[in-house]
Order: sequence, then structure tokens, then C-alpha cells
Amino acid sequence: MTASSQPSPPTLIGRVDLSKAGLRCKMLLGDLNGDGRMELLMVQADGGIDDRYVPHQVQCLTAYDLQGNLLWQTGTPDPNAGGPGSDYPAQIYDIDGDGYNEVLCVMNKTFRILDGKTGAVRKEYPLPDPEAHDCIIIANLTGRERAQDIILKNRYRNMWALDNEFRLLWTHEGNIGHFPWPYDFDGDGRDEVMAGYDLLDHDGRRLWSCRNLEDHADCIWVGDVNGDGIPELVIGGSVTVMYDPNGRELWRYEDSIESQHVALGKFRDDLPGLQIAGLDRIVRGNANGKDGMFFLDSRGKEVWKENRTTKGWLTIIETVSHWDDSGLDYILAYRRGGGVTPTLYDGWMNPVAVFPRDGYAVHADLMGAGRENVIIYDNEWAYLYASWEQDLFSRYSDGPLRQTKRLYHSTLYPGGER
Repeated sequence: MTASSQPSPPTLIGRVDLSKAGLRCKMLLGDLNGDGRMELLMVQADGGIDDRYVPHQVQCLTAYDLQGNLLWQTGTPDPNAGGPGSDYPAQIYDIDGDGYNEVLCVMNKTFRILDGKTGAVRKEYPLPDPEAHDCIIIANLTGRERAQDIILKNRYRNMWALDNEFRLLWTHEGNIGHFPWPYDFDGDGRDEVMAGYDLLDHDGRRLWSCRNLEDHADCIWVGDVNGDGIPELVIGGSVTVMYDPNGRELWRYEDSIESQHVALGKFRDDLPGLQIAGLDRIVRGNANGKDGMFFLDSRGKEVWKENRTTKGWLTIIETVSHWDDSGLDYILAYRRGGGVTPTLYDGWMNPVAVFPRDGYAVHADLMGAGRENVIIYDNEWAYLYASWEQDLFSRYSDGPLRQTKRLYHSTLYPGGER
């Protein structure tokens, strides 16, 4: 490891009382009212299910602005709400193309499109199957100017693709993993879909499959890792593998017990291409559980591995870009357990920013300033952080903030593009 300076304390720029949203909510970020600043949407899921096998529905939605004002609430918070053992079926996205975001969700076994400003139901559709609500994926399968098609799935086996009028386009059955990722690899204006270990064409036809992989795909990333100008696929599952878009395996990293999360980024400037941060679940499912991060170069070679001395096996890692002016990406690790609070790490595993509050984390450029913010939240409060002094009343955009693909593909199993 390379020595670095002491981590800079993050700047607390605000906090929001979330208590009226109910327990065990997931936070989504997006500009709901078009004012050039993002809002916080708290999504509460139904309880009374075994979410290892049965997908959640949405119980209640509560929207706050950055100053903590409650803007609207749809549904009623439930004290027996479900927990984040799997995704909640809700996303923020401008699905109709009018320049303002809507909220897409599944409530009471129906797919709903809500007005982002008010929470009122604009449209409602029946589901293609009673269990087609594990998560919501937005894709361009029909060649429109922008993504307006919807993919729904059950927990692990079936997917349903629908157009913007909710007409069924195709179905797929396979080992689809947690959160399939859409991307136009062949440049024809329509997305292919990496559905777990299968790459599907825009019409649902299987193009190729990963080979000799067990379990299922926990997360999927797309990026030009090796610098050849062609995007590759990095998949975390039983092991970590990288494929080219034609189905050729480029490398495989097997020195992990369970590759639960991976994240792509330019974390180091002394290594070529992109690097891969990973999270290995070493011992899972009990009080003595343990996980640890690992770090690979663009060829899949191990650069370092965390020697974790604290307990905790439920860590989530994500890539954070533009936190500061270093020009490098950082690794955000949270839900660590063992008294370790959420932390931004650099590519040498040095802490860059240690957040003083524990909880779940989300990140985005909240006001269009060109810098990412990190929010740490629990059942009661959300704490908003930046790397610099920032006024929550500021706005840097003349119109509504655009919802990025990462934000409208929010998932417990973060994938993405770099």
C-alpha cells in the first residue's frame, strides 16, 4: 500500500427527519418537483414474507426535499414493514419524456406510474404475473429515442419485458440473478440485456451464456476495463469474471469465497485501464460472520486484499465519482458492522472520508454542482455530506436535474457503467 495523508472529515451540510416515512425504508434520489435539486424518496416495503424467495411490494412512499419538508406521502407506513433482504420495486425516472420525473412502483399487485410532484397515480397496469415485482429495470428494447420499456422479474427465474404501453414484448426463463443490466453493446439503438449469466438481444433471444459459473449473478458492471475502446462485462457471482460483448471470457478471479459485490472505477492512476473493487463474503450468516474487500487490476490480477479484523459480513460497496477534485474514483463501503462506519476508500485501501454516522448510504450530485454528495440514513434521520461547504438552497441548473442511469437503476445489488 502507498502511504497517504489523513482522511478529510466530510462536511455535514444538512439533515432530514425521516420518522414519518416509517421503518426500514430504502432511499431513492431524484428531482421530483423539477426545481433543479434532488429530493429524497423513502420507499417502505411490505412485511410478512420470506424475501429470500418472495419479492417485495411497496407499502408506502414518502417524499422530502433537502430542507426536510415532507412533500407528499402515498400509502400508510406499517410498523411491521419488511426489511431490505431484497430489492424494493420502485424507481424514479422520466418515463413519459415530458422533462419531469415520475415514480414507478408496484403496489397492491399493480404497476403504477405516479406524478413526481404530488404522488398522485397517473397510470396503472396489471402485472404480467403475480410475482413480477422483484425489481424494476428500465431499458430501450424497441429503438425509441430514449429508454421507455420496462423489465420485471421474479426473484431468480423469470423475466417479463414490456413496452411503454405495458404490452408484453417477450419473456425469459433462466438463471437471471438479482438485477439484470441493459446496455446497447452492438450500437443498433436497442439494448441488449445481461440477464444473470445470459446475454439477451433486445427481442429476448439468447446470444450467449457465461460458462462454468455456479450460484447466480449478484451484480453486473459494464465498462472499458482494459482500454481497448470496447466495453466489457464484469460479473460478480460465484467468482468474478470479465467477458467481452461477444461472449469470450477474458479473465476469471477465483480467490474469493463469494464475490457478493464488485465495482468498477479509475481508483488508481498508477495502473492502466480501470480497476475492480470486490467484496468477498468469507463467513456468512452468523454473529461471527466476516467479509473483506479485494482489489483487481484490469487483467483480473489481485493487487490487494483486506485483512479485516472486525466482525461483519453484510458490507455493500459502490463506486463514487467526483467526490473531490482528485480526478479518481473512490470505493464507498457501508453496512460493514463491527463498529465500522461508512467509509470512502481510495485504490490503496486508505480511508479518504470516514462518515461519523452508521447506516445505509446513497450518493448523487444533489444540486447539479458537479460534485457527488453522500447521504447516510437510518430509520430516523438522513445526514447529508459533501467534501466542501455547500448550501442546500443552491441550484446549478436552469431546469430539472436529469436522472442518471445509475439512479434509475437503483438496487440493493449495485451494478452500473463506468
